[in-house]
Amino acid sequence: MMNADESRETEKREYDGTRDGQETLTGTFLSNARGFGFVEIDGREDLYIPEKCTNGAFHRDTVRVALLPGRQGKRQEAQVLCVVSRGMTRLVGTFERIRNHYGFVRPDNSRIPQDIYVPKERSCGAVSGHKVVVEITDYGTNKRCPEGRVVEILGHENDPGVDILSVVRGFELPVDFPERVMKQAQRAAQEVSEADMAGRRDLRELVTVTIDGEDSKDLDDAVSVSFDGERYHLGVHIADVANYVQENSALDREALKRGTSVYLADRVIPMLPHALSNGICSLNEGEDRLSLSCLMSIDAQGEIRDYEICESVIRVDRRMTYTVVQALLEDGSLVKRDESYVQYAKLLPMFREMEQVAALLRKRRKQRGSIDFDFPECKILLDREGHPVEIKAYEHNTATDIIEDLMLAANETVAQHFYWTETPFVYRIHDFPDAERIQKLSAFLNNFGYYMKAAGRKGAKANREEVHPKEVQKLLAKFEGTPEEAMIGRLTLRSMKQAKYSTECTGHFGLACRYYCHFTSPIRRYPDLQIHRIIKDQLRNRMTSERQEHYRSILPEVAKKCSDTERRADEAERETEKLKKVEYMEERIGQSFDGVVSGVTGWGIYVELSNTVEGLVHVSKLPGDYYYYNENTYEMTGETTGRSFRLGMPLRVRVDGCDRYDRTIDFSIEED
Repeated sequence: MMNADESRETEKREYDGTRDGQETLTGTFLSNARGFGFVEIDGREDLYIPEKCTNGAFHRDTVRVALLPGRQGKRQEAQVLCVVSRGMTRLVGTFERIRNHYGFVRPDNSRIPQDIYVPKERSCGAVSGHKVVVEITDYGTNKRCPEGRVVEILGHENDPGVDILSVVRGFELPVDFPERVMKQAQRAAQEVSEADMAGRRDLRELVTVTIDGEDSKDLDDAVSVSFDGERYHLGVHIADVANYVQENSALDREALKRGTSVYLADRVIPMLPHALSNGICSLNEGEDRLSLSCLMSIDAQGEIRDYEICESVIRVDRRMTYTVVQALLEDGSLVKRDESYVQYAKLLPMFREMEQVAALLRKRRKQRGSIDFDFPECKILLDREGHPVEIKAYEHNTATDIIEDLMLAANETVAQHFYWTETPFVYRIHDFPDAERIQKLSAFLNNFGYYMKAAGRKGAKANREEVHPKEVQKLLAKFEGTPEEAMIGRLTLRSMKQAKYSTECTGHFGLACRYYCHFTSPIRRYPDLQIHRIIKDQLRNRMTSERQEHYRSILPEVAKKCSDTERRADEAERETEKLKKVEYMEERIGQSFDGVVSGVTGWGIYVELSNTVEGLVHVSKLPGDYYYYNENTYEMTGETTGRSFRLGMPLRVRVDGCDRYDRTIDFSIEED
C-alpha cells in the first residue's frame, strides 16, 4: 500500500568550516534535461542548482555545495563547489554513428542532458540504432560533452526484449547468479528431514492454505484461522528462508546485493535462485516446510490479546488463488453446484472466518487512523515477442484485502515484540509528512470548505505542526465517491514522505501504528530474511551481548542498502511500465479515450485513462484560449473564457503521438 510513499537515501549532512567560514553541505546531485539540477540532502528540502552553478557535476554524483543568497521560487539555491565522488560510471543509451568517424550515445535516462561522445575506435562496432552500455571515461564540462567507450551492445532498439534489457542494464540490476551461489542453492534445496524438524512446533495437522495470484511460484506465506466462540486464532506462517541462507554465505551476500526481487513487465529477477524461491523455501501444497509462525489470539473487537512467535513445521493443505477465494466468498453455494469448486467445501467455513477476522482487524486500524490509498495497479499482457496486447487496471478484491490485513497484523505483532525486548532490529518506518507540504495541501482544501487539523507532535521542534493520520483518513472519506476523490487522493499521497527501513522504531504514519516491520516475505525481501535471523537467535537463546553488538554494527547499513535497492527496483518497474504503455499506445494513435485529469503543471495537463495509461495535453493544445497555471488551486484557467481544467476532471482525449525515447504520450482534448 505504501509502496507509493518511499524516499531516496542520500549522504548525511556535512559541515565544512574551511571555506572562509562558510557552511557547506554534502548530498547527491540529480541533473535535469534542461541543464540545471537539484541536490538531495538527508533531513532537509532539496537544493536548486542553476545551470551555471553545476560545476561539472554529473547525475547521481556526491557533491559538496554552498548555499546562495537567492531562491528559485520557494527553493533554496546553491552552487556545487566540488564533486566528492562519481555516482555513475556506466549508462545505457542509443548509439548514433556520425559520418563513420565517431558517434554519440543518447542516454535512456532523460535526466542526463548531454549525449556521450564516442570515438570510432571505442565504439566496439556499434551502428546507429544499437542499444549499448557505455563506460564514461571523461565527464566533460558545462561546455564540453562527456566522453565514453562502448563496453556492451545489447541489440538493435527494435529487437524483441532489448527495451527491457536496456532498463535492466541501466539500473544495474544483477540478473545471473554467480556459479558459487547456484551451487550453494542446489546443496541447500533438499527435502525437509526429521533432523530439520527437531525442536520445532509441529503444526502439520493445522488446516493451512496459501492464497496468491495465479502466476505466483514463490509462496512464502500461509495462513490458518479458527474460531472458538470467543476468539479467533490466527496463524501466519512464513517460510523459514534463514534456515537455508546462512549469514555471510555467498547466497546471503548475493541476496543483500539484490535487496529485493524485481518484477518487470516481461520477467522476474529473483532475490534468491529458483531452487530455493520456487523449491524448498516455497510453501508448496502437500509438502513439509520449515517456517516461522506468528500465532495470534484476537477478540471480537479486533484486538490481539495474545500471541506466540515460534519455529514450526507446516504442511499446506491447499494452494488457493485470489480469484477462487473471492468467488467462494461472493457465492458460497458454488461448492454445491459447480464441480470445479466442490473440492473447497471443507475450507469455506475457514474462508468465512478469515473474512470476519480481517474485517475486525481492518476496522480497528481504521479507528486509529490508518490511511488507505486505493489506486489501481497496472497489469500488462504481452505476446511471445514481448509486445503489449492489453493493459488493464488491477483492482484489489476481498481476497487480496484479507491477506493484506492478516499480514499487517503479523508484521505489527513481531515489530512490537522486538521493540519491547530492546533487541537490535530492522523496522519499516514512515515519517510524518513535512509541515510545509501539509500546509500547502490544507490551503488547497480550503477551496472545498475543508480544514485539516494540525497539532504539535510530542518531542517535535517548537512551532512545528503535524497532521495526525486520522485527519488524512477523514479527508479521504469525505471525498469518497465524489468527482474530486481521485484528485484529493493524489494530492494527499504526494504530500506524504516515502517509507524506508531503519534500526530506529519511529512509527508508520500511513498505518497509524507505533511498531511495524516487514516479516512476511523473506523469499523476495532481504529485510524480512534479516529479521528472521534475529528472531531465531532470540528463540534459541543465542542473543548474547556479543550477538547483539554484531547486529548493532551491521543493521544500519543493511537498512540503508535495502531502502536503496527497493527504490531502484520500484524505479525500474515504473520504467518498464512506461515503455510498454508507450509501445501499446503507438498502435492507437488517432483513437479517442475517456480519462480524468491526473496532474496539472505549468506546461500542460496530464490525463489518465481507465487502463492507467497517462499522457500529456500540452498547454499549447488547450482549446479556445490562452491558459495560465494557478499552483495554489492546481488549475489551468483560460484568461478570457475562465474555463478551467483541474485534477479529477473527466475528459475525452485523442492520442496524437508517442515518443519511445522520452517514454511520453501526447494527447489532445476532443470537444463535443
